[in-house]
Amino acid sequence: MEQTFPNGGTPGGGGALPGGSTLDSGGAFATSAPGPGIAEGAVAALAEETLDWRFKAAPPESWGRTARDWLATGPTLSSLGTPLLTLDGAALDHNVRTMARWCAEAGVALAPHGKTTMAPALWQAQLAAGSHGITLANLPQVRVARAFGVRRILLANTLLDPAGLAWLAAELAADPGFAFLCWTDSTEGVRLMDEALRAAGAERPLEVLVELGGPGGRTGARGVDAAVEVAAAVLRAPTLRLAGVGGYEGALAHDAGAEGLAAVRSYLKELGELHGRLAGAYPEGVRPVVSAGGSAYFDLVAEELAALPEALVVLRSGAYIAHDDGFYRGISPLARGGGPTPLRAALHGWARVASRPEPQLALLDAGKRDLPFDEGLPEPQLVRGGAELTGTAARISALNDQHAFLRDAGDLAPIGAVLRLGISHPCTAFDKWTAIPVLDSADAAEPKVTGLIRTFF
Repeated sequence: MEQTFPNGGTPGGGGALPGGSTLDSGGAFATSAPGPGIAEGAVAALAEETLDWRFKAAPPESWGRTARDWLATGPTLSSLGTPLLTLDGAALDHNVRTMARWCAEAGVALAPHGKTTMAPALWQAQLAAGSHGITLANLPQVRVARAFGVRRILLANTLLDPAGLAWLAAELAADPGFAFLCWTDSTEGVRLMDEALRAAGAERPLEVLVELGGPGGRTGARGVDAAVEVAAAVLRAPTLRLAGVGGYEGALAHDAGAEGLAAVRSYLKELGELHGRLAGAYPEGVRPVVSAGGSAYFDLVAEELAALPEALVVLRSGAYIAHDDGFYRGISPLARGGGPTPLRAALHGWARVASRPEPQLALLDAGKRDLPFDEGLPEPQLVRGGAELTGTAARISALNDQHAFLRDAGDLAPIGAVLRLGISHPCTAFDKWTAIPVLDSADAAEPKVTGLIRTFF
C-alpha cells in the first residue's frame, strides 16, 4: 500500500529525548546564512604559512619564507621545478563565474563538492560567487571545513560512526549558525543514527535527506517505495529531522550517449516522484531540499527538477572549477552543450624529458604520484619554448609511479625539454599536491606565479 504524508499528519524533527531534554530546531540548510559562509581570516592566514621541503611544488629559494613573501618576489614558471601541477588563475575565475551564472539562470542552488579540491581558498571563491554551501564526502573532510568556519555543509553520504556523530552533535550545539545536512538510505541506518545521537545527548536535530539510488548504482534506497519507508523512519526518530531527498545520478551513466542520458533522466524523474510522495511530511517551516547533480549531468537535473514545487534544488557539481582536458571536456554540459561560455581547463601538468632510450619513446619525470590517470592519461599539449603537440601523433601511453611514457613525438621533445600536459579528472589531481601554484595564464610565454593554493586531504 502506498504510504503518503498528509499535511500536519506526521511527527517530525524535534521531540522529547531521554531525560526530558528537547531538541531545538537550529539552523536549517535551506535557509539563508549570514556572512560569507567561511572564516575569511582563517583562509587569509594560509598566506602566512612558511614554505619548506614539505611542499613539493615549492622551490628551494622559497624555503623559510611565507607564501605571501615568496609571491612578492615575482616568481615565474621557470622558477619552479618538475614534476609540477599548476592552476590557471584566469581559467579558475572564468569557471567560477560561468557556473554561478548558469545556476542563477537555471533557478537552482549550488553547493559545490569540496572534495574535488579540498582547498579552502577555492571554496571561499565559490561561496563569494553565490554558492549556497559546500558539499563534502566524509567526516574528515567536514572537520577541515569546520576548521575554516564553513557554515553550511552538505555531507553527500550516510554518517553512522558513533564517535563521529557525537562530534557532530557537539559541533551543532556549539554553533547555532552551523547548518548541516547528510543522507540516509535505510531504516537500519536511521535506527543507528538515532541511537548514537541519543547517547551523545544531541541538543539539535540532525537534518537528513533520504537518498534514492538506482539499479547498479551506488548507495541509496532502491525504489521510491523503499525510500518512503526510510522517510517514515526518519520522522519517528526524535534526533533526526527530515529535510528532503537526494541522490547521485552520475553512478548510472558514464558518457553523454543517448542511453546514458535516458538512464539519468529516468532516475531524476523518480527523484521528483519521491519528492512528491513526501509532500506534507516536513516539519513546519522546513523548505525541502532536493539534491542531485554531479559535474556531468547537471543540465538534466535542472530540466527535470528545477520546477518542483516548494523545493530548493541543490546541485553538488565540483569538478567544474578546474574542468579538464579529458573526461569532463567530453561530458560536462558546459562543454558538450556548445554554449557561448564553455568551461576552460585550469589544471596543467608540467614534466621534463629525462630519457630518450628509443627513437619514438621519451620518458618524462612525472607519473602516477603527480598526475591523475583513472579517467584517462595526460595529454601532451606543447613543449615550452618549442612545438605545439596538440594534433600531432605525440601521446602518453602509460604512467609508472614517477615516469610518463611519451610516444611518437619524434624530434619535438628532446632530452631536457619541458612539456605541458592536459589532465583528465581533477578529483584525483588535487590530492597529489599539498600546495599548487597559480599562474596568471598557462598560455603565456613566461607565466607568472600569482598564488599558491593549499589543499588538505
